[in-house]
Amino acid sequence: MKRVLALRESHPKETRAALSPESAKKLAGLGLSVTVEQGLGDRAGYSDEDYRQAGAAVAERSKALPEAEIILRVRKPEDSEIETLPTGVLHLSFLDPFNESALIQKLAAKKVNAVSVEMIPRSTIAQKMDALSSQANLAGYAAVVLASDRMQKILPMMMTPAGTISPSRFFIIGVGVAGLQAIATAKRLGARVEAFDTRPVVEEQVRSLGAKFVKVDLGDTGQTDQGYAKELTPEQMEKQRLEMAKACARADVVITTAKLFGRKAPVILNEAVLEQMKPGSIVVDLAVESGGNVAGSKVGEDVITANGVKIIGPENLEGYYPKDATQMLGANFANFIEHFWDAEQQAFVYRTEDEILSGSLITRDGEIVHEKFKA
Repeated sequence: MKRVLALRESHPKETRAALSPESAKKLAGLGLSVTVEQGLGDRAGYSDEDYRQAGAAVAERSKALPEAEIILRVRKPEDSEIETLPTGVLHLSFLDPFNESALIQKLAAKKVNAVSVEMIPRSTIAQKMDALSSQANLAGYAAVVLASDRMQKILPMMMTPAGTISPSRFFIIGVGVAGLQAIATAKRLGARVEAFDTRPVVEEQVRSLGAKFVKVDLGDTGQTDQGYAKELTPEQMEKQRLEMAKACARADVVITTAKLFGRKAPVILNEAVLEQMKPGSIVVDLAVESGGNVAGSKVGEDVITANGVKIIGPENLEGYYPKDATQMLGANFANFIEHFWDAEQQAFVYRTEDEILSGSLITRDGEIVHEKFKA
């Protein structure tokens, strides 16, 4: 019987857990022995007793870790933790492999079989285990709610005996998973919404949500085979900024969601664009933790520009609603294990011909096996 251990997060800003009681029950139903570290779900609203009722054992890390064969966690392990991991263990978490070459080498040296969940390909069959998308959905929702809580006016149009209040204007930059959720949430709350993306193919999705698509002729753009926007040339970036400045100037809230997978986020709103915005308007930078889309944005801080624009740089926005985030993330992990689980052998089978595993397995048996990181 394979032993699964879900570890509690040590990062002070991390509220999510890698396993919910519901997902623990699912794994136990497959025949796995499930253990969670004491206090695993405390920040997400799940008690140790909730996990016990779901069929999981609750234990101290030091006692459970040596026997673990599959480890689940949200964030990458600290350097000091790697030596404590059992040799040959299957380790699932976000790893940020493009920026963590030293970490990958240490995991390989320890003979940890490490899966980076953000590398799971965006395919139809992999949707149910796509942790990057499930968490981006929550980030897009949270960005709108966060902005509405800081605004000086309400979102919907309201007709009152004292007069008519016009709806707030939102401008969403980047129409990926987070951007689409931000558009949908702002529209549901009654705002007037505009959106922009370098990929013209998303215009139909924007319109289907009732928002206006801001067109900018950038020439050849397109998207990668993983569905991400391609990096723009300096000339394209400048043309984009000039057109977006107009939309930003009429917006009450701007939400930037543009990330380049594995690379520093591009600066989309520079000082010149911010200077044209209305005093009291708000910018929420969803990419602040990967470098930031907005000039002057800071992780975990609110920055007020000279002309009174508030730039919000939320830290761990995906974890603003930790109970739902944990439920979704736990389901992603459980679905991944189930996909490679052999009921007869009661074992996780490394089907390396499967694009899901070949796309996300970084290290195995003491070697770096992913093609992108071998060098």
